[in-house]
Amino acid sequence: MTDHGGMPANPHDALPIRLHVDDSDSPSDVVDALFLGRFATGEQPYSHAANIDRVRSGATLLPEGAQVLRVARDDDRSATLAEGDGWTLLVSRWNRGADVTVTATSPELAQRILDQATDGAADEPEPQPENVTMGFWYVSPRRGPHRTTRQISAGTWSEIRPNYTAPVAEAMDRLMKTTPEDIAGRLLLLHGPPGTGKTSALRTLARSWRNWCQVDCVLDPERLFSDVGYLMDIAIGEEDGTGKGRWRLLLLEDCDELIRGEARHTAGQALSRLLNLTDGLLGQGRNVLVGVTTNEDLERLHPAVVRPGRCLARIEVGPLTRDEAVHWLGTEEGVGREGATLAELYALRRGTAPTSVPGARTGADAGLYL
Repeated sequence: MTDHGGMPANPHDALPIRLHVDDSDSPSDVVDALFLGRFATGEQPYSHAANIDRVRSGATLLPEGAQVLRVARDDDRSATLAEGDGWTLLVSRWNRGADVTVTATSPELAQRILDQATDGAADEPEPQPENVTMGFWYVSPRRGPHRTTRQISAGTWSEIRPNYTAPVAEAMDRLMKTTPEDIAGRLLLLHGPPGTGKTSALRTLARSWRNWCQVDCVLDPERLFSDVGYLMDIAIGEEDGTGKGRWRLLLLEDCDELIRGEARHTAGQALSRLLNLTDGLLGQGRNVLVGVTTNEDLERLHPAVVRPGRCLARIEVGPLTRDEAVHWLGTEEGVGREGATLAELYALRRGTAPTSVPGARTGADAGLYL
């Protein structure tokens, strides 16, 4: 049947539904395609969906009376297709998370079935005072850009302040007390040798700022600035559910190649996209800060990165002096004349000899305290 203009009366009549399967498809892909059938034909024209970041152990995510039609399990994902009177449901699960999508003959029925399927399914343990919720972005081969969250242990600034040499501690004092009203530049740069405590400082910064700033770590920064779609997804962001208007801090660790002096030649447009995210058109109207850690010397950083007004803070995190290291350790044994990094001091406290690399500082590869 067509309308007076010669067009099909129903949209699905203009879009024949065909399922093509080859050896690159998995059973889960087939389940996904089957789920869309009734929505595509208009038999069930309403769809509601929910995402659960941590599913309670034992939760089936199926409403009472659901008839299971298909179940597919891959290495990192499972898909369950179920149906009932006037509705169809797809449950996609991975690790602890899940997506639940319902199609139905009415919006009220779709919402009711979704509520039944997800009722009490979320497992959100109460955050401990010493923990902070941190997001992690990455590109999944199956799902594209994705954000998940974890509870990260972080000490207070007063607890970890002795881990830093005096000039660094004073600079961090100001940074830890920063509020949205204090923000001028959008780039936070921590640079210095490995093992000096840059990551530990960032964890504590996330705790100090958690009332006004959502902190996300990008696990694949090299992909971020080479994939415009990924960059846009992160720039737009996802709310963490604690309220609107919060700032976001994106953490990019070990970005030596990105911001060193010759970056324009070796990283293409990556550097310009980073700077555009902090104070260019892409960053306009978005409360986004970018935190970068690097092992590069200050002199080797690109002048466009460190120009005045661009950085909220630029802190060189170095080893403790000999006096500071001796005071931290409580003994002079094992402390050299040039002092020691935080990683070296923890190794000495444990009584383990740090790994030695010819021509490098002892313990430079201790990743826990980078």
